[in-house]
Formats: sequence, structure tokens, C-alpha cells
Amino acid sequence: MQDKHILGLPIERGRWLYVLLGLIINICLGSIYAWSVFVRPLTDYFITDLGKTVTANEILMPFSIFLAAFAIAMPLAGRYIDQWGPRKTTIVGGLLTGLGWLLASTATSVEMLYLVYGVIGGAGVGIAYGVPVALATRWFPDKRGFAVGLALLGFGFSAFISANIAGYLIPLIGVMTTFRVFGVAFLVIITLCALPLRFPEPGFAPPGWRPAPSAIAETCECDRSRMIRTPTFYGLWICYFIGCLAGLMAISISQPVGVEVVGIAPLLATALVGVFAIFNGGGRPFFGWLTDHLRPARAAVISFLLIAAASMMLWVVPSQITYIIAFCILWGCLGGWLAIAPTATARFFGTCDYPRCYGLVFLAYGAGAIAGPQLAGFIRDTTGSYLGVFPYIIVLAFIGAIIGYFLLKPINSS
Repeated sequence: MQDKHILGLPIERGRWLYVLLGLIINICLGSIYAWSVFVRPLTDYFITDLGKTVTANEILMPFSIFLAAFAIAMPLAGRYIDQWGPRKTTIVGGLLTGLGWLLASTATSVEMLYLVYGVIGGAGVGIAYGVPVALATRWFPDKRGFAVGLALLGFGFSAFISANIAGYLIPLIGVMTTFRVFGVAFLVIITLCALPLRFPEPGFAPPGWRPAPSAIAETCECDRSRMIRTPTFYGLWICYFIGCLAGLMAISISQPVGVEVVGIAPLLATALVGVFAIFNGGGRPFFGWLTDHLRPARAAVISFLLIAAASMMLWVVPSQITYIIAFCILWGCLGGWLAIAPTATARFFGTCDYPRCYGLVFLAYGAGAIAGPQLAGFIRDTTGSYLGVFPYIIVLAFIGAIIGYFLLKPINSS
């Protein structure tokens, strides 16, 4: 028997509560994007309070380890979302996330931070992250991209919220106590938000909705082993990798490009990162909506053309105005890919094995997280300027647009 009510509300309205809960959960999970706020206080803590010598790379390493653990745990946890259900999976992920932050408050060495914050905290985020996406794809077959984008908006917008909270708390109570406060808050908030979560009955459709014939023709319910035998999967993976490489590269160099390349004051450049985070969050529902209405291939091409245009603009005319516009676009398109890819996965491969299918696609995010910042650092070291990054992004964006146009299509026509 199909669901009639959700938390006492008619199903058409009640299902939006799952999107709201997913958004709140992702605000907690996405706090990793505020790591730059912790870099200087942590450096001072280890040098001044503990008398240890640390380098900038050592303090930045927990960020990279966290993202790597996140990307690896995501596909590994995919099978358990169906086996355990969304409630238990989110609670397990939330407990590990909060524990990572709590244990970070006791760290007496950077190596300990690598383990407790990077590995434990990152794995927790990887376990919980897939749940809001899986919920949105199953409760919203009629507005899949838009619902996924709204649920993921919290992850992109999190840096704006958590960075400001951390910036207020660190001078007041210290960096390690701030870790502790965040850890307790995440344990409580994620657990409470997880309690109402559940999947709809198989074959759920909103009252009065029937899928368009074109959508039925595009979707093919298949498992992960069949998915990886299709050219559509490889096209989606490569496009996702390029989109994340460009976006995560932009995140990693936003502040130094503003200061070193176009001469923005450091405080203003730091403040602008919060503005860029808003575009990162907003890009998710916007590109989710585009994917619903224009299909994944067209949304992908639009994203890559915007990435290329933003990079070209800043490369040819490096100024404060072009810097702000370009990085708003680059952050927004990264958020866009975090809506395009999960929506395309459900649209092309169905939802019967969705957590495991999207978990494999999501490895492209992890690859981009490693390759993007490393490429930016290599170019900066070899050329002396971050401007040399942008021609590479332009070329990659055009490659992505071509691959997306030809390969992002239903597997029945691949």
C-alpha cells in the first residue's frame, strides 16, 4: 500500500520535509569547506602552545585526507543505505563525523589530526552524504534534479555558515574547544534529523503524476555491474571529474588568486570566499532544475561553456571585477555538477541500485579533489603565477563539453 502521509502531512507536501532535513544534514557535513579558517589558529596552537614545528602543507593535509576518505567511503557505503535504511546509515555517518571533530580537539600532533579528523571524520561524511541524495531521487521522480539540488545546497552553503561560526568562536574559546563544540553539535543535529528518514514504497509516484514518455524511454533500471559496461557511465564519470577538478581547483586557490594576481586586500579576499560559497550552494538547485528541464547532456554542456568563459575572462583580462565574476561562476558550476551527476545517474541507470551506482560515479569527485589542487600548486611553483592554471581549465572544459554532448545519453541508445 502506497504512502498517504509523511509526518502527518499529505504526501505531496510532506516529502519536502525530507529535502529540508537533508539540507540541514548537509550543512553539518559540508563544514569541511571551512577548513581554511582553522589553518592559522591550528598553526599557532602547535607552534606556540605545544612547541612543535609545523609547515603549511602539514596543516592543509587533513583537508586533503578528509576529502579522500569522503570519496572512498561514499561508494563503499552505498550498499548499506538500502540494507540499513536511510535512518541508521545517517546516524552511523553522523556519529563518525561528530567523533572526528571531537577527537580532533584532543590532537597533540598533526599526524593525530590526519587520523581522527581526516580519516574518521571524512569516512563519516562519506557514509551519510549519499542518504539525502538517495531520498530525493526516490521521493521526487517528478522533480528529481531540483530536489537533489536543494538537498545538496546545504553542503555548498555550509562554508558560509560554519566559517562564520568558527571565526567567531576561535578567538573566544580557542581552536581546540571550537572543534569540540562543532563535534557535539554535529552529533546532536545529524542524529535528530536522521530519525524521521525513510524511503517510499517501491514504485512510488506522487499523486496525479505520470512520467513523460521521453523520461520512461531514457531510464533503464540496472545494477552497478551493468552500468560500468556502458559508454554513458564513462562519459558521465569523465565529465564529473572535469567539473570537479575545475571547481575544487578554484576553491583551493580562491584567496591567493585574489591577493597575488589581481591585488585584492587579504581580508576582502577572505570575505569573498563566503560570497563564492553562496554561489556554490545556489548552483545545485539551479543546475538540478536545468537537468530536469533540458536533460543531463545540455546541462553539462552549459556548465562547461560557463567554466571555459569564466576562465578565459580572467586569463585574458585579470582584474578585480573579472576575478569576482569568474570565481562566482566556477564555484557555482562545481555546485552544479554535484546536482547534475546524481540526477543523471538516476535518470540513466534508475534507482533500484542507486546508492551503489552513484557511489561509483562519485569517485570522480575524489579524483578531482586530488588532481585539481595538485595541478594548481604545480603550475604556481613552475610558472610563478596562478594565471597559468586557467588555460588548462579552458581546454578541459571544451573536452568535457564534447564528451557530454556525445556520451551523456540513455544507455538504450548508447
